[in-house]
Amino acid sequence: MNKKLKIAIIGSGSTYTPELIEGMIKRKDVLPIDELVLMDIDARKLGIVGKLCERMIQAANIPCRVILTENLDEALLNSDFVLSQIRVGKLPARVLDETIPLQYDLIGQETCGIGGFFKAMRTIPVMLHIADRMQELCPDAWLINFSNPAGIITEALLNHSKVKMLGLCNVPFNMFKSIRETLQLNHASFTYVGLNHLSWITTIEQDGKDYVKTALDMGLNSEAMKNIPSSGFSKEVVQMVGAIPSSYLEYYYFKEKKLKLLKESELTRGEKCMQIEEELLNIYLDSELHSKPELLSTRGGANYSEVAISLVDAIYNDKQEVHVVNLLNNGALDFMEDSDAVEVCAVIGKNGATPIKVKDFNNQHIIDYMRMVKAYERETVAAAVNGSEDAAMRALLMNPLVGDYDAAHHCFNELKEAHRDYLPQFFAKVNSHDR
Repeated sequence: MNKKLKIAIIGSGSTYTPELIEGMIKRKDVLPIDELVLMDIDARKLGIVGKLCERMIQAANIPCRVILTENLDEALLNSDFVLSQIRVGKLPARVLDETIPLQYDLIGQETCGIGGFFKAMRTIPVMLHIADRMQELCPDAWLINFSNPAGIITEALLNHSKVKMLGLCNVPFNMFKSIRETLQLNHASFTYVGLNHLSWITTIEQDGKDYVKTALDMGLNSEAMKNIPSSGFSKEVVQMVGAIPSSYLEYYYFKEKKLKLLKESELTRGEKCMQIEEELLNIYLDSELHSKPELLSTRGGANYSEVAISLVDAIYNDKQEVHVVNLLNNGALDFMEDSDAVEVCAVIGKNGATPIKVKDFNNQHIIDYMRMVKAYERETVAAAVNGSEDAAMRALLMNPLVGDYDAAHHCFNELKEAHRDYLPQFFAKVNSHDR
């Protein structure tokens, strides 16, 4: 058995954290966790969520020290795995990302369009700082990131830092699970191709047979994420695409319908999450509670403990299992650059992830769409890292949910000002007396 493990969770005040703890408890026999450090800059949430996590660990009889801290370096020091789930600016920043774009007839969303762009602008500098501190304090640790937008953060970190990291999302897991259940193919394996929140299933194989044509003839949809108001894809759409799209493709394929829906909604998703979060925090305060409450499943993170902790297990125990992760392409898709972060199946073991090459891929629609959105992602990373407003505008013009210069320019300036405190790359040059 390997040495005892130290795991740090950055952003532990998240009400999702009990999900992760549940995953660790499930795998207590294969993950000998000696020390668990829960780190957050929000003392109130860290206290409430952290205490529940302590009770869960105790109730499961895991001989593990649980440390709550607001100090990043203390959390990182000698860690083996660092799980990152940060939200820079917290939910109020998300609400700004969702509401301000609507005034310019642009979709406001957490990971897509100009809302997702600004989430990347706020998050990438902080993630690069975490990666930098990891080089100093735990250079051999694996960073597993599910802070959104996960694909763009992977693109930034793997091209601008030396950290060992994988990006993670629960969308593929939920897609696979729902398709296996619908088609009653319990052991199906899939070809999954895309970028984070821009992905398709192109084969469904079991016992040497590909069932994807059956699925397309049925007009099969995979289950939508709970955090997306979903209307699904018609049979005509899935047959036109020639693959099963993830529910996030609704934003691209039905842009006007989604925009109308967002404008008519009484509350944004971020505002609903704020209500759910407060309800959850009140439930978590109950000192008799020793397990994850049911209400947590109404947020968009269903099964992500399974995804995250099974990935830790696969690396730590060298399991050579197939998982879908965000990582550098390195030849997996021959129509993308090696340095592009993609979301594909990879074999996971003690040395990390080896992407599985997708041979003879010929769905031109998916190729063109991925290249277009990847061009947006590359410019987005350049804007985040260098504070380049030209790169920002080039990115937004390339984004299928933006594309109009005047709308992009005005909305960019308003959101930039609204998020000023979290955008050092754009405001560092401003003298302090100007602020």
